[in-house]
Amino acid sequence: MSNKTGHRVPKEMKADILRRVKEEGVSVAQAAKDHGLGANRKRTKRVMRLFGVRPYRRKGKRYRKSKATRAYPNLLLTVAPSYANHVWVADFTEMIQHGKKVYVATIIDLFTRQTMGVHVGTRKGSALTIQALANALFHHPRPTIFHSDNGREYDAKAFIALLEMWGITISRSRPGCPWENGYQESFYGKFKVDFGDPNRFSTLGEFVAAIYRTIWEYNHTRIHSALKMPPSVFAEKMTS
Repeated sequence: MSNKTGHRVPKEMKADILRRVKEEGVSVAQAAKDHGLGANRKRTKRVMRLFGVRPYRRKGKRYRKSKATRAYPNLLLTVAPSYANHVWVADFTEMIQHGKKVYVATIIDLFTRQTMGVHVGTRKGSALTIQALANALFHHPRPTIFHSDNGREYDAKAFIALLEMWGITISRSRPGCPWENGYQESFYGKFKVDFGDPNRFSTLGEFVAAIYRTIWEYNHTRIHSALKMPPSVFAEKMTS
C-alpha cells in the first residue's frame, strides 16, 4: 500500500496501528513509534494522514477578564528556571468529544519539562485548577514560583490561599498576553496533535483515560526535543 507522500506501509502494520488507536486508546504518535515510523510532529501529522486519522484542531483560547484580588508581577521576565521545582507553570485547555466539552488542567516544571500535576473535568473553574495543583503538591516538592495567567480559575481566593499556605511565590502573565505563558500554550498544541481525534472514543471514560495515558507517555516515554530524553529521566538525573 502506498500513499501520496511516497511511503509504503504493510497492510498488517496499518491494521494493527488502527486497532490500537481505536481499541486501546493509545495516541497515533505512540502506536506509530512502536512500529518504527518516527516521532516528531511532522512525521506524526504525516502518519495521521496516512491512516486517515484526523488531528484535533485547536481553537483560539478566549481570555476572560477577571477582577484580580491583587496584582502579581510576571517573574518569568527576570527569572530563568535553573533547577527542578524552581518554576511551575499552569494552564488548562478545552477538548470536545462527541459534542461534550472536557477540560484538561496541567502544571509543568519549566526546568525539567515534566508534567507535575493534571486534572481532567467536565467543568472549568477553580475546582479544576485546584485539583491539578493538589495533585502536583501531593506527589512532588513545592515549587519556588508558580506562574499562570490572570484567569478567574487561577485568581480564585481558594486557589491563592493554597499557594500562600505552601509559601509559594505567585507569578502572573499580563492580561491578554498568552505568549507570556508560552510553554504551556506550546505543550497543548503538541499534545492535541499527538492525541488525535477525541471522537474515536465511544465513551467519556475511555477518552479521559486516554488523556491521562498520553500525558504519562509525555513524562516517561516520549523523547523531549530539547532534553533529548523523556522529562522524567532528565528530572531524575538533575535530582540524583
